Amino acid sequence: MEVTRTLARFLVSAGPEDVPAPVRKECVRTLLNWVGVAVGGSRHPAVENAVAAISPFAGPPQARLLGRTERWDILNAALVNGISSHVFDFDDTHLKTVIHPSGPVVSPVLALAEYLPVSGREFLHAVTLGIETACRAGNAVYPDHYEAGWHITGTAGSIGAAAAAGILLRLDELQMTWALGLAASQPVGLRESFGSMNKSFNPGRAGQNGLTAALLASRNFTSSRRMLEAKRGWGRTISTRHDFLEITGELGRRWEISLNTYKPFACGIVIHPAIDACIQLRKEHGLTADRIDRIVLKVHPLVLELTGKKEPDEGLEGKFSVYHAAAVAIVSGKAGEKEFGDRAVRDPAVVALRGRVTALADPFLKEDQVEATVVLRDGSELRKFVEHAVGSVERPMTDGDLEAKFADLVEGILDSRRTRDLVEACWGVESLSRAATLAETAVPR
Repeated sequence: MEVTRTLARFLVSAGPEDVPAPVRKECVRTLLNWVGVAVGGSRHPAVENAVAAISPFAGPPQARLLGRTERWDILNAALVNGISSHVFDFDDTHLKTVIHPSGPVVSPVLALAEYLPVSGREFLHAVTLGIETACRAGNAVYPDHYEAGWHITGTAGSIGAAAAAGILLRLDELQMTWALGLAASQPVGLRESFGSMNKSFNPGRAGQNGLTAALLASRNFTSSRRMLEAKRGWGRTISTRHDFLEITGELGRRWEISLNTYKPFACGIVIHPAIDACIQLRKEHGLTADRIDRIVLKVHPLVLELTGKKEPDEGLEGKFSVYHAAAVAIVSGKAGEKEFGDRAVRDPAVVALRGRVTALADPFLKEDQVEATVVLRDGSELRKFVEHAVGSVERPMTDGDLEAKFADLVEGILDSRRTRDLVEACWGVESLSRAATLAETAVPR
């Protein structure tokens, strides 16, 4: 089976007209969400630290750092914008694989679009196929690869980034094959990084790696032509399970980006059902923390594996604590970025309630389900079963929801006029004569 070559052939031959309108619309929604989280995360300490570390070595001013005033070389701009877009853990999620595809794909492609003459239509097409590539690669090795400890957003994301960048660089089939191979040689990210700044580094580096791979291939830097499928290639090396038909099957007919979802809560996706249940119970019964004796959550085993931090000390750790998530949802009635900041994690009221939250693994529950029981001090019990959390494919965020999320994220960074212009540029990306307009509008005046 020629997996790498077959994928490369599709990538260089498919045009924007081959992508159905609903698929392109979902990519536009993905773009809007990504720009919002990238600008919103641009002042996070992780980004400030990265900028301080790299700025002495950054190259010529080729591309913008979103939400900031700096302009750097495209490789380092891709890295930092990827970090910025993931640091809130508020970006898009392909639920089949828990890949956050836009960070590693859009970050390098937007940087490249500032360096090359690229139209909005060409840009969106590259993003669509890059995300498709990342998710298909992830499908081929999930869940064994993820369970082994790899951060699949980084390991599959670099391949998607190479595909997207290669399209804008107009690689031929052989060059695209090499680009995919070079990207596959650079898997990045381990799940041990979750709860630290390192997690946001992974999609940033994946984007940078994929862009590097495409640039090398454009100058005929060679790689194996079977890097994805070979005995000692990507799939068989990083996973005990590999189904390469997930990569090549129904290319151009089955679109993984159609399954992309967007987070209403700024934390790990697996604890969204618990938050949803707690917020619903709070609203329905006027709950306050002082009335609650304890909260019992029955969750899929993966929830405890990924978010079992009982006593987070920092906001980034709180994003991976089902205990904090449930407590802050009751105390605040919401779970945006502020509810996962350092102050919220250390709030005495949240800490006190967090200690009364119990989470139990139930293998009969699906990953997006939860059964929440709130036991009140008077002995009465309140129950809520969530089959699909808000923000899932079954209960998607609307365009209006995404715009409201966007505005909240960029508040204090962009003024209201700039925010409106940027939202309009995202929605109308296919009509832009220059995709670089997006980056130019995504910085303070």
